[in-house]
Amino acid sequence: MSLHSDAAALRPDLVALRRSLHRTPEIGLDLPRTQEKVLQALDGLGLELSLGRDLSSVTAVLRGGGGPGGTVLLRGDMDALPVTEASGEEFSSEIDGAMHACGHDLHTAGLVGAAQLLVCRREQLAGDVVFMFQPGEEGCDGASYMIDEGVLTASGRQVDAAYGLHVSASRHARGLFTCRPGPLMAASDAVKVRVVGAGGHGSAPEASRDPIPAACEMVTALQTRMTRAFGAFEPVVLTVGSFHAGTRRNVIPDDAVFEATVRSFDPEVRERIRTQVVRVCEGIAAAHGLDVEITYDAEYPVLVNHDAGHEFIAGTVREVFGEERFELLEEPMTGSEDFSRVLGKVPGAFVFLGASRSDDPVTAPNNHSPRAAFDDSVLADGATLLAELACRQLAVLAA
Repeated sequence: MSLHSDAAALRPDLVALRRSLHRTPEIGLDLPRTQEKVLQALDGLGLELSLGRDLSSVTAVLRGGGGPGGTVLLRGDMDALPVTEASGEEFSSEIDGAMHACGHDLHTAGLVGAAQLLVCRREQLAGDVVFMFQPGEEGCDGASYMIDEGVLTASGRQVDAAYGLHVSASRHARGLFTCRPGPLMAASDAVKVRVVGAGGHGSAPEASRDPIPAACEMVTALQTRMTRAFGAFEPVVLTVGSFHAGTRRNVIPDDAVFEATVRSFDPEVRERIRTQVVRVCEGIAAAHGLDVEITYDAEYPVLVNHDAGHEFIAGTVREVFGEERFELLEEPMTGSEDFSRVLGKVPGAFVFLGASRSDDPVTAPNNHSPRAAFDDSVLADGATLLAELACRQLAVLAA
C-alpha cells in the first residue's frame, strides 16, 4: 500500500480530530486542551515525546529502523486567532472570541496523520523524524521558544532538513500545492504609537491638546510616506489595524493609540521603514505641540525557501499527485511565518496547500477572516506529502 492510499484510510479520523480542535481553539503559547488532544492522538505510536517548559508544545521523535541516517523535521502549528467565528460551519468555535481562522487545526491534524503514516513504516525509515507541534505562531514567536528548548536537536543530533505546510482558504484552488524558491513570505514588524496630549471638553478644543487629529494625520501620512520613500520594486506593506481614543463624543482624551503591522523582504529596506515611521510620527506630533511614544519591534524574518528544498517539494508533489497538482508561485506572499526561524538554521522549504471551500477561491474569504472556511478533504493529501518528504529526504541523506 502507498502512503497516499493509507492516508485516505486515515481521513475520517483526521477530519474528526481537526473538527474537535476547531470547536475548542486556544490562543498564544498556552494551549493545554490542544496539547492534550495531540497527546491522545499520538498515544500508542511508540514515539519519544517531550513537552515544552515555557509553552504547550509537543515534540515527538520517531526512531527509524532502517539503519543510522539523518534527521528530518516536520512542523505543524496549533494556535488560533482572537477572531469571533462567522463561517457558519456546524463545528464552529465554541469559544467566544477565538477561532481557527488560519487553518492551524488542519496543520495539527495533518501532522498527526503524517506521524501515523510513518510509524507504520518505521523499519524502512533510514533515519529519524522529529514532529514539531508548535503553539504561538500568531505573533508569539513560538518557533523561537521551541528552538531555544532544543527541538532542532530532539533526536540527539542536529536536524538535517525541515519542511512545513500551510493551508489557504482562498487564492489557490482546492488541492493545489504552491511553492517557490528563495523568499516566500515577508518579514514582519509591529508598531505601536501613543500620541500624548491634554484632555478637556469637546466644546472648547482650544483649551486642550487634542491627540486624535494628530494621530489620524499620522495614519494617513504613513500610508503616503510608504509610496514616496520606497521604490516600486521595494515591496513594503504598512497596515494600521488598531486605533483607540476617547470614551465619549464630548470629551477630548489625553491620548490616542494606534498599532500597525509592517511587511518587507529586504533587510536594508526594513531598517529604512523604521526610520521613516519614527520621523513621520515625531514630525507630526511636534507640529501639533504633542508628545509621542513609538514602539517598533522586529518580529519574524523573511521566510526563505532553500532552492534544493523547493525542488524536492515540487518533484515529490508531481510524482505522487500529478503534474497538475503543483504550481510555481511567481511572487512571494506578504504574510509572515515564524517557520522562517527554522529555515534560518536548517535547509528545507515551506509549501502552501489550497483548502478553499469555494469553487471560486479568488473571491473566497481569506485566512484570518471570521468567515474563512477550510475544506478538510485535503487533510489526507497534506499528511501524505509531509510523510513522503520525510521518507524521501531520509533516503537521500542515507545514500
